[in-house]
Amino acid sequence: MSTLPTLFVSHGAPTLAISETPARHFLETYGASLPRPRAIAIVSAHWETDRATVGGAAQPRTIHDFGGFPEALYRIRYAAPGDPALAEAIAARLGAVGMDAAVDPGRGLDHGAWVPLSLMFPEADIPVVPVSVQTRLGPDHAERVGRALAPLRDDGVLIIASGSATHNLRALDWSAPDADEADPRAAAFAEWLDAAIEADDRDALRDYRARAPYARFHHPTEEHFLPLFAALGAGGRGKRIHTSATFGNLMMDAYEFS
Repeated sequence: MSTLPTLFVSHGAPTLAISETPARHFLETYGASLPRPRAIAIVSAHWETDRATVGGAAQPRTIHDFGGFPEALYRIRYAAPGDPALAEAIAARLGAVGMDAAVDPGRGLDHGAWVPLSLMFPEADIPVVPVSVQTRLGPDHAERVGRALAPLRDDGVLIIASGSATHNLRALDWSAPDADEADPRAAAFAEWLDAAIEADDRDALRDYRARAPYARFHHPTEEHFLPLFAALGAGGRGKRIHTSATFGNLMMDAYEFS
C-alpha cells in the first residue's frame, strides 16, 4: 500500500452533516477519491485533555456534544468500529517521544470526528481511533503529536486532523449557513494561511497569532486551530484542496499534506 496523505479538514457547525453546502459536497467527493485505509486516526478539536489521550473503545459511541440544533442531528449514529490495538500502538508512539500518554477505553466520537467522517466514509466500516488535543501546550506540542503518528501512514492508517480554519462563534451569521461570500476578515486570514502552507513556512505558522491578520479574532482560543499542526507534523508539504465559507465568518478550508 502506498503512503496515505494526511488531512486537515474544517468540520464547521454540526449542521454540516445535513446541510447542502460546498464544504459538504467537497468532503463527500474527496472521501470517495481516497484509497481505502485500513483504519483512521482522527485528531479532533472537540476532545481536549490535559495529557495526550487515545480512544480505545472497540465500538465508539456517537457523541452529540452540542445543543439547540435540528432534531435530525441527534438521530445520527456513526457506528464505525474502533481499533483498541491501534489505540495502544498510538499511545506507545506518543510515550516513546516523551509524552505522558494514555488510552481511554470508553471514549466515543465527538462531532469533530463523526460529522466529517459521515460524509467522507458514509458506510462507517473503517475502524476509527480518536486522538485528543492539549490546548494549553500549543502548536509545538500538536506538531510533535503529528510527527509521532506519521509512520502510521505507511501502514494504511489515514491521519485526519479535524478543526476549523477560522472559529469565532460570536462573529457568525447563524441566519446564513450557506453564505458563499466570506467576511473579508475571514478571507484575509484564510489567504494568509494558504500562502504560509504553500511556502511550507512552518515558523510563520507556529507564530500565527503574531503574524496572521485577525488571528486572535478568528481564534480567540486555539483548540480548533491546533489540529492543523498535528497534520503538519504528520505530513510533508501541504496544498489547499478546498475553500468556502459558511455562516459568513466560518472558513471551511481543507488541506492535504503529502
